[in-house]
Amino acid sequence: MDSIGTVSVPPSPEPVTPPQAAPLDGGEPVAVGLPGDAVLPGAGVPDAFGRLWTPHRLAYIQGEGKPTGPGARDGCPFCVAPTLTDEEGLIVARGELVYAVMNLYPYNSGHVLICPYRHLADYTELNAAETAEFSDFAMRTIAALRTVSGPHGFNLGMNLGSVAGAGIAAHLHQHVVPRWGGDTNFMPVVGRTRVLPQLVADARKLLADAWPAE
Repeated sequence: MDSIGTVSVPPSPEPVTPPQAAPLDGGEPVAVGLPGDAVLPGAGVPDAFGRLWTPHRLAYIQGEGKPTGPGARDGCPFCVAPTLTDEEGLIVARGELVYAVMNLYPYNSGHVLICPYRHLADYTELNAAETAEFSDFAMRTIAALRTVSGPHGFNLGMNLGSVAGAGIAAHLHQHVVPRWGGDTNFMPVVGRTRVLPQLVADARKLLADAWPAE
């Protein structure tokens, strides 16, 4: 204090000017943020967003591997998978009327789909024998997942029709998704990004090896 009732105020700091990179192709200098930042052509001014590059998903975004129509012969992946080897088709187990296959774009590690071999779209189209094996395979999937990864819970469900969220609505499939406490954290909620610690092929082998016998 200089005197009673008077407080000295320090001077305001000088504004910081972002460092300038060398001009690109003879153009204007580009502000690059903190010293030491790399400068790439067209990068512009760095922002507050981090980037998690997932170029492998471009094939999905562009529709690669998706059916061209609703028929079994229109490239339906659930009709194609059983014609491949278990490793190539990511099949966990085969039954007489249904089979279990890994989801290629899982919500969590160990996300399995139960599919009938028949190309049908609605749950009500299953016959009695298919319905029984369909349910049995869901139970076996849960048992195998508990053996290999000890999840805290599960989501089971079917999306019937495109409007309900079915990615491939023409071929019925049930999701079995293992869940753990804390698996819905800031990454999927805020960043719209799933962090998956296990390759789908590795999860398939573990589940196939742990598949319960009849």
